[in-house]
Order: sequence, then C-alpha cells, then structure tokens
Amino acid sequence: MKETSSGSGFTVALISDVFWQVDGEARLRAHLTEARASGASLAVLPELPLNPWSAATTKALDEDCEQPGGPRSSLQAGLASEIGIGLVGGAILVGDDGLRRNTALVFSPDGDLLGSWEKAHIPDEPGFRESDHYARGRDVPTPIEGLEASLGVQICSDVNRPEGTHLLAAQGAQLVVAPRATELATWHRWKPVLTANALTSCCWVASVNRPEAEQDVLIGGPSFAVAPDGSILLETTDTIGLFTFDLSELPHRQREYPGYLDVRADLYSTGWGRLL
Repeated sequence: MKETSSGSGFTVALISDVFWQVDGEARLRAHLTEARASGASLAVLPELPLNPWSAATTKALDEDCEQPGGPRSSLQAGLASEIGIGLVGGAILVGDDGLRRNTALVFSPDGDLLGSWEKAHIPDEPGFRESDHYARGRDVPTPIEGLEASLGVQICSDVNRPEGTHLLAAQGAQLVVAPRATELATWHRWKPVLTANALTSCCWVASVNRPEAEQDVLIGGPSFAVAPDGSILLETTDTIGLFTFDLSELPHRQREYPGYLDVRADLYSTGWGRLL
C-alpha cells in the first residue's frame, strides 16, 4: 500500500482492483476495511468495478446492466454502510428512457446515494467498443455534496475534455475523481492531462485504473493524484494508494496564478453556442 500526504485533513484511498469474480465481494470488503483502518474517509474504485471489461467486444449482454438500485449498486451501498466509508463506485444503469449508461455512483459512509455521474464521452475503438454497450450521459457536470470535500466526478475519457473539470471547479468542487479503464501504453498521455486539469481548474484531481489486462485488452497503469499547484501527490500501481490533503489550502491556491484569472463563462458560452 502506497501512502503520501500534503498535510493533515482529508484522506482518500484509490483502490485499483475489480470485483466481478466469485470472490469479488469478499475482496472489496477487505480492501475497504483496510482503507478505512488506514484513515481514509473516501474510497474510489475503477471504472465499472463490478463488471468484466465487456467493451473488449461489441456484444452487449443483459447481465452487464441493471436498474437503479440493482444488485451491484446495492452491494456497494451496503459495504459503504457496513464499513463506514464514503465510496465512489459504479454500474451500467438502465435509465428511464430505456438506454444503458456507464454511471459512477457516490455513496455516503451511511450507504446513502449522494449523487451519480453518467459517462459523457464514449470511445469507439479496438478494445474499447463502449458505444455498443452504453449511451453517452445526459447531465451537466455538478459537484456532489455530503462528504468532507465537495466532489466532482468524471469517468475516464471525460477528463480529456477539460471543460468538465473546469466547470466542476468553478461550481465549487474541491476534489475531482476519475475512475478509468486505460491501457498502460497510453499513460504518458493521461498523466499530463490530469495534471493540467488540476493546475488550470485549481482543485485536487485523482484517478484510479482497472489493474490488469482483460480479454486481450492491455489495461493497466497507475493510480494518480495531483494537487492544485500541479505537484504529484501519488503515482502508484499498488492495489491501495492513499493520499491526504488539507482543504484549507485551497483559498491560497485560488489566489495564485492561474487560479485568480477570471473564468469568463459568458465569453466561452457565447463561442460554444455558435457551434451548436
């Protein structure tokens, strides 16, 4: 287990493991218990942590998805409550429109569902035929409240459209987490994006990956956390990576460059509106 700190305060556990196998529930319980015993208030799991990586193929199976409150969602809520830890997990949920969406779920230490995020940017390439499995999300990025930090959530490819991170931070998100499923060979492209998102949005950014190759898709690469000044707090392939940061530092970071620059939402919204 890897642990780093940038001060006293809020401790987050990034858990790089998946739990769709027969022993998945027992392993998830053990990891969450270890994280809580190590001082973590929040645990973040990878993208679709209770599913095999079905996007390795174009075949969407009924058993890969569930209704809201289904068995995968209920298991994660129950373990969060049992262990007393905030949890960012996820499942493929069927919406009220009948479409499936890759959905991150945020649970309180009491097991209450605080909020969710539907993956907005859906890849379609070998090993990541995700558009055959779920539709893109419908919602505007909005911070989720109820934990020690105001939390923004993105999923994997969403971080490569930095507007989402910027919008979350502008609305008050202090920490943006991004569960992902990415190939080890592409980590050199993800690391600078995550770092720039933290630096330009002036918030903490963290991401945790599925740990190993699945169905010949060479998934792998580190868990990662970066501070608002761009300094790296954690980069590890350990199953559990811990980092601690002090939320009281954020106003100071926001007064520094580039934090103090105007967001100019009016300017950019006008420009984007011309393209719609």
